[in-house]
Amino acid sequence: TEHTSVLRADQVILRPLVTEKGVHRSSRHNAYAFEVAKDASKIDIRRAVEQLFNVKVVRVHTQNRKGKPRRTKFKETHTGDWKKAIVKLDAEHRIELF
Repeated sequence: TEHTSVLRADQVILRPLVTEKGVHRSSRHNAYAFEVAKDASKIDIRRAVEQLFNVKVVRVHTQNRKGKPRRTKFKETHTGDWKKAIVKLDAEHRIELF
């Protein structure tokens, strides 16, 4: 099947997720987590990571994350929903995030 992407690579990958669990995953399993655009598909994410970081992607897992309730002094709000992608790279490729 053909997939036509309307998003550029810099519009798909919003930011890397550098967490304690993510650092462990990157060092042990060569998998990296990114916050991505909500309407990006796995194919879009694969192409964006390969283009931006010049690596070979083996597998892409995505998660749609729900926002959390937040409370200020007088007002209760809700953070926005977002999409997370976990990208597993080929054994000889690495991404230096920090």
